[in-house]
Amino acid sequence: MSIEKINKGDNLSQSENIIEGNIDKLKALFPEILADGKIDFNVLREILGNEVEEDEEYFQFNWSGKSKSRRESQKPSTGTLRPEYKDCIDWDTTQNLYLEGDNLEVLKLLQKGYSGKVKMIYIDPPYNRGSDLVYKDNYNDNLQNYQQVTGQIDSDGNLLSTNTENDGRFHSKWLSMMYPRLRLARNLLSDDGVLFVSIGVEELSNLKSLVNEIYGEDNFVEIFSWVKTSTPPALSTKSRKTNEYILCYERKSNSTKYNGEELDGGDQPLLNSGNPIRELVFPKEVVYFKEDKFPDGLLTSGKNDRVELMQNIEINKGYSQIDFILKGEFKWTQDFLNEEIEKGTKFIIKSEKLSIRFIRDEEGYKRPTNFIKSKYSSPIINKPINGVGTNENASSALNKLMQGNYFDYPKPVSLIKYLTNFVCKNNDIVLDFFAGSSTTGEAVLQYNLENNTNLRYILVQLPEELNEENGNTAKEKEKIRNTIKFLDSINKPLNIAEIGKERIRRASKRIAEMNPEKAKELDLGFKVFKLDTSNIKGWDGNPDNLDESLFDAQDNIKTDRTEHDVLYEILLKYGLDLTLPIEEKKIESKTVFSVGYGALFICLADNITNAVAQGIGEWKDELAPEVCRVVFKDSGFTDVEKTNSVQTLKRFGITEIKSI
Repeated sequence: MSIEKINKGDNLSQSENIIEGNIDKLKALFPEILADGKIDFNVLREILGNEVEEDEEYFQFNWSGKSKSRRESQKPSTGTLRPEYKDCIDWDTTQNLYLEGDNLEVLKLLQKGYSGKVKMIYIDPPYNRGSDLVYKDNYNDNLQNYQQVTGQIDSDGNLLSTNTENDGRFHSKWLSMMYPRLRLARNLLSDDGVLFVSIGVEELSNLKSLVNEIYGEDNFVEIFSWVKTSTPPALSTKSRKTNEYILCYERKSNSTKYNGEELDGGDQPLLNSGNPIRELVFPKEVVYFKEDKFPDGLLTSGKNDRVELMQNIEINKGYSQIDFILKGEFKWTQDFLNEEIEKGTKFIIKSEKLSIRFIRDEEGYKRPTNFIKSKYSSPIINKPINGVGTNENASSALNKLMQGNYFDYPKPVSLIKYLTNFVCKNNDIVLDFFAGSSTTGEAVLQYNLENNTNLRYILVQLPEELNEENGNTAKEKEKIRNTIKFLDSINKPLNIAEIGKERIRRASKRIAEMNPEKAKELDLGFKVFKLDTSNIKGWDGNPDNLDESLFDAQDNIKTDRTEHDVLYEILLKYGLDLTLPIEEKKIESKTVFSVGYGALFICLADNITNAVAQGIGEWKDELAPEVCRVVFKDSGFTDVEKTNSVQTLKRFGITEIKSI
């Protein structure tokens, strides 16, 4: 056995290859379509039969640039995400992520590690009103374009790419920007995952056609209408716009019931006048007798109003000590009652009338209506909110938190919490790849606080440089100047992402101050990663230069990169969660990382000896992972030490050993 050298064929040098993955899926479904290593479309056409479109004319949604944007969504990224420890809170324990970079590249990098793991995506993308499209995609080299937009290299003054109506491709540019991002995002959703997209009327119809194509019309749920303002412009000549829209699609259509506003008490009556009188047997542990009405002691049999208790029972701390029978005009038969109990349905009796009510596990909420009402919500952070607020409420709350006005038209925290409550359960992941002011991050924190859950968030934001010349009005220029002044005062770089991160820090601090006991159980931290070129020498990011191996150089790690940079690139390219626990230990003075309690060991040191391999093997036995892999730097040891190390690791049952 020898150490297998990782090369470009192993795809550690780039993100998930979506085309190869799709071909593998086709081969698995229809092995007969493989002919001499290629896909035989004639055979595939025969297999699909009448489902193949043959007509020259048929309904489809097209625009200039669509083919390029589709190809872009399938092209792997050659970048990486570098850890930024100084920006984080609780790096070692937090499960939340803030990722700085072009969201197109970041979504590509997340394909391996987060495919099928995200329960909810909420995005508030540019509405294409003529001057808000900063994502200037360059399909030859998106990483270089990202560096231009963020001021890392000279952009010849073209920092922003506006999309004015006289550009000639007004709608096409916006659709080409959205298409690959939405396509990549779909891969990250779980089978029961849900996408929410906020949008104005400008691109509503185009966006719906676009998402219909990517997600499928059958997976469309609703267009929710949200009252964004209580003070629409009085000078409008045609109509005063109060609403914006939220498109909702499921990854796969399913029977999940969405939670809207809470039902009164969260319970529903089991009695229904006109039904046959039935006797139902209730297990003692599923029915709660409200203790202020039913103190401990004997409850005698007899009829109370419309329900009759068929035997005496003893009540203790709200529960009967034996199974019991109730008689009345019940909706359910005994068989249906038993099925509900199997599903986790509970019951409550609130009054002496014995009017029993049921509470389903997934219920306690009305189904949401497609009109999200505007109710005033207090701007005071952490005060319970009854309803969904407006832009004015959101601005007031955010200005108070940040002690200044730095964002135009932020979404209210209450809106994102309201949508989160539709589908999210404990430990789910919420993704927002147009993070902006980080409303989604604060909404997840507030939701966890109020519902005793542990949702995780992943936020992605382009660190667009702030420049007052990019403001279109005097008011916008002034806001940018104020934002620059604020960031200078806290010694932060002058870009939008810094405002979003600071908002989360302040929201987390406020929660901890106002809820000190609850805060101990909450994840109020976040890890920060920044998009950059690969840590490995030999590749400039241009796919045309793939003829040479990334790993030919003797010392192939860039001089300005750390072991931690390379560590997280390996996690990304292996498809591992960036929040996995990582332990660091010195073995024979060499740094060794244990990822995921021993699932992966990484040592990137020079002059590795067999003693290091021995130490890794002993550490592996101590942690006892089900599967174990080891990665070294190829130039880290001599041929003799390499051979000895392989044999040593093999003795400890480690058979997957690679080098970079």
